[in-house]
Order: sequence, then C-alpha cells, then structure tokens
Amino acid sequence: MFPSTWNWLQTAWRVFHLSTDRILWNSFLAFIPLFCSIWLFRRARSRSWAWWVIFWVFLAFLPNAPYILTDIIHFIYYVRLGYSTGIIILVLIPQYSLFLFAGFQAYVLSLINVEFYLGKENLKRFALPLELGMHALSAIGIYLGRFLRLNSWDILAQPDEVFRGFDNFLEKRPFVFTLISFLIIWGLYGLVKRIDLALFPCLLKNGKVKKKSNGGSRFVSYQVESSRRN
Repeated sequence: MFPSTWNWLQTAWRVFHLSTDRILWNSFLAFIPLFCSIWLFRRARSRSWAWWVIFWVFLAFLPNAPYILTDIIHFIYYVRLGYSTGIIILVLIPQYSLFLFAGFQAYVLSLINVEFYLGKENLKRFALPLELGMHALSAIGIYLGRFLRLNSWDILAQPDEVFRGFDNFLEKRPFVFTLISFLIIWGLYGLVKRIDLALFPCLLKNGKVKKKSNGGSRFVSYQVESSRRN
C-alpha cells in the first residue's frame, strides 16, 4: 500500500509542478493591470507624465487577465493524458479553478477601480461605454495572444507584427472568435462584479460620515481624498 501511495504522491507532484510555471507567469501578467489600476484610480493624483505612462501600461496588460480563461485548454490537455481520477479531482481541478478565478477576478477589480475613479471625477456616465470598450480590447488581445502568440510588450518590441495581426481581423474566423470572447467576458464580468459588490459594497463607495446638527443627526456623503490635487 505504501509504495502505491508514494507513487501516487510523486505523480501528483509532477503534474502540479508541470503546470505551475505557466500558471505563475500568467498570473503575474494578469495582476499587473490590477496593481496599475490601484495606483491610477484609487488615489488622488494629477495626470502627470508618469500617470499617463502607467495608464498605457494598464491598457496594454489588461487583456492578460481575461486571457487566463483560455488556459482551460491546458487543463483539458492534462486530463486527456490519462491521469487518474484522483489526480484530476485533487490536483488539477483545484489548481486551475483557483488560477482561473484569481486571474479573472483581477480583471473585474481593475474595471471596478476604473468605475470608482469615474464616479469620483463625476464622469460616471462614461462607465458603461468604457467598460464595453475594455471588454472589446481584451477580446482582441486574447485573439492576438492565443492565435498569433503576441504579448503585451510586442506593442513596442514588434509593432509591425501587432499591426499585421489586424490585417485579417475582419475575416470570419478571427471576427467570430473575438465576438464570442467579448460576449463571454461581458457575461462573466457582470456576474462576478455583482457578487463582488454584494460582498464588498465599499468597492464603489466613497464613504459616509455622520454629521450632527440642531435637528438631530444625518448622513452626508463625502469623497475620500488622500492628498491634495496639484
């Protein structure tokens, strides 16, 4: 019994290790836009040159977060290799479930931070158009990454290849894939966002303060400013 258990543990570790490198790298790329969005949109900052540089980095890396959803193909690949049911249930499913959830959650929180910023700037009316635009940007980025194997930094490293990728974009296959990706991102984003805001409504609220007056006490809204704007 012990040798068979030991062999199972060795196989489980090997399977876990094989997919971990890809998972860690893609997770790192997915969290870059989240960190950028916190820096850009959660604090009062002037739109300096540094702000605009980080903003363009945010846009360039944003598709990496929902791109993680396409890594389900690697899960399917490992399942088809014929590993035991125990390894699939105890190793692969938890590993990829956590990985896919964390990556897409980074995308949802990034866009929530954008919406928070727009509300703070009294630009909330632009939230939905920008949200849809970022879904479309991400869907295009997924196509460029999954089929043409381009990365976010190729915008600077290989701009010709990036622009060449758009040449056949309106052909049937790329267009249909991008449209389906857009609809999936839109649907999942709406679902996860609802759950996040139900659990943590403070994500889109600037806060409330209790203020006393002669007639009693009342609540007034205030916007949190962490520093004075330049």
